[in-house]
Parts: sequence; C-alpha cells; structure tokens
Amino acid sequence: MYRYAALDLNARWFYCEHTIAMSFPHPRACRPASTVLLVFLGVAGALPLAACSSGPENSQAAATGATAPSSRPNIVFVLTDDQRWDAISLAGTATPATPNIDRIGREGVYFRNAFATTALCSPSRASILTGVYAHTHGVKDNFTEFPADTPTWPLALQRAGYETAYIGKYHMGEDNDLPRPGFDYFATHKGQGQYFDTTFRINGGESRVIPGYYTHVVTDLADQWIRGRSADRPWSIMVGHKAPHSFYLPEDKYKDAFRDMQIPYPASAFMLDDKPAWYRDRLPTWHGIYGPLFDYRKQFPDRTPAGVTAFEEMVRSYWRTILSVDDSVGRLYQTLQDTGQLDNTVFIFASDHGILNGEHGMIDKRTAHEPSIRIPLVVRYPGLTQPSAPRTVDRMVLTTDFAPSILDMAGLPTEVTAHGRSWKAVAQGQDDPDWRESYVYVYNYEKQFPYTPNVRALRTEDWKYVRYPNAVTPHKAELYHLAEDPGELVNLIDAPQHRARVAAMHAELDRQLKALGSWPDVMPLDEGIGQQLPDANIR
Repeated sequence: MYRYAALDLNARWFYCEHTIAMSFPHPRACRPASTVLLVFLGVAGALPLAACSSGPENSQAAATGATAPSSRPNIVFVLTDDQRWDAISLAGTATPATPNIDRIGREGVYFRNAFATTALCSPSRASILTGVYAHTHGVKDNFTEFPADTPTWPLALQRAGYETAYIGKYHMGEDNDLPRPGFDYFATHKGQGQYFDTTFRINGGESRVIPGYYTHVVTDLADQWIRGRSADRPWSIMVGHKAPHSFYLPEDKYKDAFRDMQIPYPASAFMLDDKPAWYRDRLPTWHGIYGPLFDYRKQFPDRTPAGVTAFEEMVRSYWRTILSVDDSVGRLYQTLQDTGQLDNTVFIFASDHGILNGEHGMIDKRTAHEPSIRIPLVVRYPGLTQPSAPRTVDRMVLTTDFAPSILDMAGLPTEVTAHGRSWKAVAQGQDDPDWRESYVYVYNYEKQFPYTPNVRALRTEDWKYVRYPNAVTPHKAELYHLAEDPGELVNLIDAPQHRARVAAMHAELDRQLKALGSWPDVMPLDEGIGQQLPDANIR
C-alpha cells in the first residue's frame, strides 16, 4: 500500500493521498503551479497523470537548502559507457582521479547507490530515455532499433518548448545514424564509433570523418552548441561518450598514466568453488580473464602467472580513457560558467552501467554483480541543494528514474509510462519512508555473446538473490549478504539457515516482475556458455 506525494517546481510539499495494492514503488512528478500526480493503471505499472493543486511556495526550498528556480532549468546530461560506480574518485577510490566529475557531486548531490536495470548498452540507454524496463520499451539487446514512436523525456522537453540536442554515441540501431525524434540537433555515428577519427553524421547530412580524439570531438560540438543558445529559451543536451567502452585507446596525453601501477587479478577470480559452473566455463572466453582481454592479449587462453601483464595494461587503459572524460566534464562546466548558465542548469553525470574488471574471473558487464550493475551518478543543480551544501543520497536509484526526475525538475508532466520515479525530493534531502527498498535486475541471453545466462535478480539494501532461468543446462542460483559481503565472495544459496530467505526473495522477484508487467517472463533459451569469439564487426 502506498501514499503518493507530489512536489511543485518551487519545492513546496503537499500530499495527495491514495492507496493501492501494488508491490512496485510509487512515482512522483511535478509541474509549476499545477503539480501532477502519477498513479498506477493495472498490473503493468502504466502511469498516466492526474492533476492536483499546489500550495504556498518556497518554504520547502528553504528547508532543504535548495534555491527555487525562477525559470525552467537547462539540462546537461553527460553519459559514459561501461563506467563502474567506483571509477570516480568521489566514490573513495584513488584511481582514477576525477576532480571535475567529483566537483559536480561536491557542489550538488552524489547518489552512492545508483543502478542499471539492465547492464547492457542499448537496453540501458533506452531505459534512461523512457523510464521503463526493456520489456516495455522493446530494446532488449544491442541490435534492436529504438522504436521511433516511444515517449521519451527529450521529446517531452521538446514539445514543452525546450531546444534539444544529442551529441555522441547513441547506440540504439547499429546501422542508423539518422536524427531521432525528440532532438533538434543530432550528431552521431553508426555503431560504437572509434576513439580516433570517427565518422559522424550531423542532422542527417553528409557523413564525414571528424579528426581527433572522440572525447574531445563530442565536447567541442557540445561546447559550440551550448554557446549558440539564446537565454530566452530553455535547452537540453545529452553528450554520449564512447569512453570507457572497449577497446580502450587513450589519447597521447594519458597513454603512460598508471604505467608503474601493479594490478593483480582480483582475489574473487580464484574463489569460484561455490559459484555456478558457468563462471568457470567463461574464464577462457571473450568475457573471461584468460581470454583475449579486448585484444590486449594476443595469445589466449593464458592461465600463466605472466598473463596478468596483459590484464594490467587493459585496466590501466580503461582508467586512462576516463581521465579524458573528466577533462570533458571540466570543459562543459567552464562553458556553463562562461555563458552565465551554470546555476540554472541541471548537470547530470552518469553511466549506462558498469563493468567487471576481473572480479569473479569476468570481463564485461551483463551479470548482476555489483561492478556490473552499479553506476556513478552525480547531479549539480541549486534547485536540489546549494553548491555550498552538497548532499549524499544512499537510497537506491535506477536508470528508470532519470525520465521522471528530469521532467520533475523541469516542472513538466510526462507522457512516459514510468517504472521509475522522481528522486527530486530525495535529492533535496526530504525523507521518504516509502522509497524503494529493493529492485529487479534483468538480462537476456544473447547468441551473439553467449557468455552470460539469462539473469533475473532481486537486490535489496542488504541482500541479493540471483537466478538463471530457461537454460538447457540448469544453473545454480546465488544468494549474497551484501551488508557483510559486498564483494559477493560467499554464495549462501545452499545454507540451510537461509532457505526461508531464498524462498521469500524468489517470491518477491516474481511479484515485482508481475508488477512491472513482465509476466509471463519471456526470455530466449540459454544454450550454454560458448567458447567461440564474437563476430569482429560487433565486438
């Protein structure tokens, strides 16, 4: 049973109360002077809008340290690819150092527990745009075109008068570099793009190579576009980086960074006895630590101690590409300062998902492990908190929360059918006892990359339950006590004392899948862990 609350643009709380027998967390959205209420419609979790009335202005903003914006804010959304949650120094890690990304969080909000609902590029990007899981938006793999008629938050902003742009890696439709709905300016390329000298297509014009390092090229284009905007019209821009996606090619400036740092295989790579057998089957493959390591290892499989040298260089180069991204964030921050728009801009930095760098013997994402599903997320906007009063949020937030949150901060209703919910109030420091305490993670087996089974997982604040359904050869399930075992080293699935917990989490996972409208839970047949390399043109 849930109580729905709505928040107006000036951050004044009022409540519209209603209860409904649903297991899925309630969403929240707002609009200026006429705040809107999101409600559920049926078990599929469709969320149309109903209007409510707003109350007095500004008192809640003062209470939370936020500034009530005088106009609709601009939006800058910087999206990286495959960046782990701990690959920013704000997370407490010394490597890589990311002072510009950290600055966004140190002058705004750092979400310490942000997660992808599917740790795969295209499905996650579609969820970021739409606010729904992959079974609803339809992009379940990296080869499916994003449906043109799908509601997105950029399209909603555009219809509300925002000028909108997308620059960089779009990656929903491998062979399509034409403009997509919701964007007035669209500069992208086919497929993954290259770290150097990518062929871009701008606004559907002639395709041409733009010389230079990818990270700097998209930053240059974004800088030019932002500086060309008029102050009398709100705008929104997404900047999609290739980095730090494989194959990792750093720019010359950083090619020797971390050169003397030793990086051993993670200890968890050798603690596989209580894990499903597919972990061990995967070790010599494209996604295993003894495999080719995205071409950093030329002779494979290599199980020798000396083989770690290739692994070290792979991880170093992963970090090196992030240093360039950090420079990009610093440039965009400076652009906003130079144009006098910094404090009227919502600056979001996030990744589509994380990646495993050797943990559990694995390379790549897709699995439900913490390095795969957790993402960095920092947001700077005085409408959430003053730069002098930064805030850390420990609540679990999801990629499906971006759409309702951005529209909430822009003061707009949404046409999006949202599985997520706005974190605006949480980011303003308001307590929400009804915020989600668990979420469902979903991944579907791919024949093109047959190294990960179907994955269905339930993650709570303290526990994680993972199962691998619809497999030719059944896989062992997993249970981890994250509060005591954050590295997921000890699989408790067979422990007699946890049988009741396993049964309860299994049932809750089913219940949430039904609430999401993903029932029956359709997925491909897992034909087992393949040993062959993927086709060269899709790596």
